[in-house]
Amino acid sequence: MAQGRGRAVSTRTSKKTSPFEPVRNGVTGALREFGNIFALALDVIVNIFKRPFQTREFIQQFWFIASVSIMPAALVAIPFGAVITLQLGSLTAQIGADSFNGAASVLAVIQQASPIVTTLVVAGAGGSAICADLGSRTIREEIDAMMVLGVSPIQRLVVPRVLAAMGVAALLNGMVSVVGVVGGYTFNVIVQGGTPGAFLASFSALAQLSDLWVGTLKAVIFGFLAGLVAAYRGLNPKGGPKGVGDVVNQSVVITFLLLFLVNLVISVVYLSLVPAKGA
Repeated sequence: MAQGRGRAVSTRTSKKTSPFEPVRNGVTGALREFGNIFALALDVIVNIFKRPFQTREFIQQFWFIASVSIMPAALVAIPFGAVITLQLGSLTAQIGADSFNGAASVLAVIQQASPIVTTLVVAGAGGSAICADLGSRTIREEIDAMMVLGVSPIQRLVVPRVLAAMGVAALLNGMVSVVGVVGGYTFNVIVQGGTPGAFLASFSALAQLSDLWVGTLKAVIFGFLAGLVAAYRGLNPKGGPKGVGDVVNQSVVITFLLLFLVNLVISVVYLSLVPAKGA
């Protein structure tokens, strides 16, 4: 009887868990992760200017990311540009603005589609490989060994990979832009029966050089985010080899979320500061 009364008292005096506790913990964890990624970004920026610069590592990572990203980016750019051109061509035909189909489709490809497609490929192919490499090094305690020896893993491993992702993203953005525009031009002329001269004339009439620069700037920033998130998740795996696979998936998902958020901010700022040509 005494044990039963004690059990009843302990049940009555136990603290009830709030139904909002999981949500609060999730928000706190997300903010902590964001703060850690921001701190790593600052460390990467600082270590970029430190010497010695890991030139060999940078070249190796640049070549690897480019080799696994060029073909997928080109293959994705062709249907991407074609779909944009077909959709905009149908819309401009409905409102009687066929002559502006070229400008609308090319600007959509250069400003929005090319940086996004480039970063999706870089994050999915190169970023996942970076995350897996750093994650395997971490669980084998190579990162801890480097820190014990006084070697900065950020300067030695992270900085070359982030810079390589940025460089590949900038170059692939130009290739994707060209392939997307050519694909859109081909589908507009062949499938929709558009006029080649009207397509090119409308583009030259409404496009401006700043549109190309903002697309390149987006690609560089997105490449930085892809390399940064991949490095951060690779340096913080949990659960051994299975944890490495988990952080690879997480790095790709987080990069995609940050990509669209940052793209929205840059697009709003650009359209607010840079007036449209002819406006």
